[in-house]
Amino acid sequence: MENYRHKVMYYETDMMGLTHHSNYIRFMEEARVDFLEKGGWPYQKLESMGIFSPVIGVNCRFKTPTTFSDVIEIEVGVEEYGGARLRVKYRMKNSRGETVCEGFSEHCFTDRSGRPIRLRNVCPEFDRWLREMANGACER
Repeated sequence: MENYRHKVMYYETDMMGLTHHSNYIRFMEEARVDFLEKGGWPYQKLESMGIFSPVIGVNCRFKTPTTFSDVIEIEVGVEEYGGARLRVKYRMKNSRGETVCEGFSEHCFTDRSGRPIRLRNVCPEFDRWLREMANGACER
């Protein structure tokens, strides 16, 4: 799959002209949504099936700052998947190939009421795809 790209907008920078740290979490979400769509599992499809995936944790390590109009390329992959929980990893690079940020987000799966579910019981195809991605089927 092709990596996600985000162009830093002026409103995403702070008074020092650097991309504000809070935006990197948003970039991770944009990239995760794109990753799922490219894999054939857009959020709309999952939610129409009664599958929800709330964020239960997030981590971000900043390496090199970015500024207005920089293009950030974001690699996304499934780091861990155990059927009920998912850890998605992210590596963001600038146009010079330097890593600007690395992180991960953690998710669980629930039904509409918020009760935890196991994907293999609810949607075996999505469960299988996530297992394949966790086993390196999507090396970027």
